[in-house]
Amino acid sequence: MKIGIDKIGFYAPHFFVDMEKLAEARGVDPAKYTIGIGQEKMAVAPITQDAVTLAANAALRIIDEEDLAKIDLVIFGTESGIDNSKSGAVYVHDLLGIQEHARCIEVKQACYGATAGIQLAKGHVALNPESRVLVLGSDISRYGIGTAGEVTQGAGAVAMIISAEPRILALENESSYLTADVMDFWRPIYSETAFVDGKYSNEQYISFFLNTWEEFKAKYGATLADFEAICFHLPYTKMGMKALREVLDEGSEADRERLTAHYQTSTVYNRIVGNIYTGSLYLSLLSLLELSDELKAGDKIGLFSYGSGAVGEFFSATLQDGFKEALAAAEHGKLFAGRKEVTVREYEEIFSRVLPIDGSSIELDVDADPAIICIEGMEDNKRIYLNKTR
Repeated sequence: MKIGIDKIGFYAPHFFVDMEKLAEARGVDPAKYTIGIGQEKMAVAPITQDAVTLAANAALRIIDEEDLAKIDLVIFGTESGIDNSKSGAVYVHDLLGIQEHARCIEVKQACYGATAGIQLAKGHVALNPESRVLVLGSDISRYGIGTAGEVTQGAGAVAMIISAEPRILALENESSYLTADVMDFWRPIYSETAFVDGKYSNEQYISFFLNTWEEFKAKYGATLADFEAICFHLPYTKMGMKALREVLDEGSEADRERLTAHYQTSTVYNRIVGNIYTGSLYLSLLSLLELSDELKAGDKIGLFSYGSGAVGEFFSATLQDGFKEALAAAEHGKLFAGRKEVTVREYEEIFSRVLPIDGSSIELDVDADPAIICIEGMEDNKRIYLNKTR
């Protein structure tokens, strides 16, 4: 029995800031952002959006009535959780109207959370072949205005249906993984923004990739020639290429050309969204699948997932017959085309507006947000969510 990704969808908030203009406002050469980091636009989340609403809006784009009836497990991968007790998955379950006999959990391990969710989902479907699992990777990356990490902010969510006999990608049983206690990136529970040792984090990312790749080769006799493409977790689009370059000499010239070309295609969406933590690897995968005209059924895709702190995994999947028809490329094209550019000053104002943390109530203008699912306010220390279709 094949198990894998049957559907995949994406959502980003409707605001973005141009990275060249941000660089100019910060007194930085724009090329440092657009070429050195590899980012063109950064998604900006309004106060009416959080990790829960982004995830629900992403899922809303792919689920149908049959999914609502068959989903019996929702796994929410995030490091932007809104509650230390209640999982974001429970909110999403209600906002979407999923049948009540379902498990709903939240998974946390930095940017690795959605990958953990996929692996858990695979095991669940193996035991329950008629089940469908909704896996979510949703985050808002915040480092602060004028900080070194500002250029690698972003917001968005990826939603995936994991099932038997998937239409897009079958997950292989080949995987290698690694855990080490390193402090390259962290966010204490009292902080609204993350802390990062940028240089050290880059080093750990590459080290984890090389370690898991070597383990993968040793376990399965794999080579670069086995893969049509390799997708990476992308905190910024140049990061994956730094890791890929470390192994390209292992392959032939054709391998190097193929993997490099596909890598560039896989970064297109990330380049105009920014860092979405748990969803970044799968946004990269989505970019590759929807924009490449060279992929075909039977091609094997390698995937490298990295979550600071740190956990890494290299695993593989195979494209299925008719996978293109199961994608929503036109829908995602409309999403990107419909976004609104904000000035740097407007971005700073949006970024600085946050929900109260003192127990006070607030009512928000949801009409200003085109998303179907929004936060409409807070009352009694509870976020009040709205699905505009109800």
